Amino acid sequence: MDQQAIKNRFGIIGNSPALMYALEVATQVANTDLSVLINGESGVGKEVFSHIIHSLSARKHNPFIAVNCGAIPEGTIDSELFGHEKGSFTGAVDSRKGYFETVNGGTIFLDEIGEMPLGTQARLLRVLEAGEYIRVGSSKVQKTDVRVIAATNKDLLEYTHTGRFREDLYYRLNTVPIRVPALRDRKEDIYLLFRKFATDFAERYKSPPVQLDEDAQNVLMNFPWPGNVRQLKNTAEQISVLAHDKNITGDELRKFLPETNFTRLPVLASGSTGVNQKEFANEREILYKLFFDVKKDVTELKRMFFEAMQNPSSINGNYNFRNEKMLDDFHNEQISPALSTGQPVVLNTTPKSNNIDEHHEVEESLSIMDAEKELIIKALKKHRGKRRDASSDLGISERTLYRKLKEYNINE
Repeated sequence: MDQQAIKNRFGIIGNSPALMYALEVATQVANTDLSVLINGESGVGKEVFSHIIHSLSARKHNPFIAVNCGAIPEGTIDSELFGHEKGSFTGAVDSRKGYFETVNGGTIFLDEIGEMPLGTQARLLRVLEAGEYIRVGSSKVQKTDVRVIAATNKDLLEYTHTGRFREDLYYRLNTVPIRVPALRDRKEDIYLLFRKFATDFAERYKSPPVQLDEDAQNVLMNFPWPGNVRQLKNTAEQISVLAHDKNITGDELRKFLPETNFTRLPVLASGSTGVNQKEFANEREILYKLFFDVKKDVTELKRMFFEAMQNPSSINGNYNFRNEKMLDDFHNEQISPALSTGQPVVLNTTPKSNNIDEHHEVEESLSIMDAEKELIIKALKKHRGKRRDASSDLGISERTLYRKLKEYNINE
């Protein structure tokens, strides 16, 4: 069967090179049992290509089923695909066959494969490699002979790098890739599609077909169509129903087109088109929070240290109060600017003045950690183990106190 006959049979309109190449690959791989991964944006017609492959294969007289992996809850997708035994989970009042059992000998089309949970991906990989599966709640291995065609509008290769999709399953599904082009990449087909849709809707609603003037045709072909063929069809239907004058100008057509900021700007890194920008924002917020938490902890620690030094009796040692000014200078000139700008803290231990004594005689260690630990113990004793009162007395949060208790291994 030639390509024009296939296009007529399945209602494919257009002659763009990218579309014709995708159609050629589909027809060539149809009569094999190879797994196929169909890539393309939402609304480009990926499911049509799965029907083409099945209809031209030796399995064409056997069952075909399309499963939207993104529409099935994570807790039930294993049962839907592989079946379950009676009593295997709450609500399993009877045994049930899964799709891989009911479609045995046929073809299963797994749409939105990128939404499939990782556990189910492992089960699917076993089906692809060994033709075996196990029902939920069973230990009996069953055989199946099903051809798998998968489709996605995500960048699965990027998903493998971030751990959201199994790399071995990706390469097993991607034996033969087919990329269905976006509508904006086949501008020469946009007007042909619109005319077909407008004629169909005119027959359905028994009205004159919509006609576009030259300006309207330019507007139509230069619109980005983020929803692809599905959006174009919906727009044609709206115009066929709502337009009073069936001769549409460019200005009239713009009224039916939504405002869009859709652009194809360069991405941060190759293959990152599938990365959600919200994730980047969340990571940035986490970094900011980390800097603020570090600054808060340093401030709390500094305050506790100064309180200890201002009360020499609490640490039973002598203290040279000239150190307090040194710590103030250190915090204000080195730590605070770094935390406020997000830069790494670089310690400069070179004295700023030769007037500062280089050696101080002390009777015992002035370790901040030792002093802090002793203060925490005394505060807990003072308030009879009540953390809230002790943390308030120490000038720190109860959460910080709890962390310090674990850090210093203090038993209350």
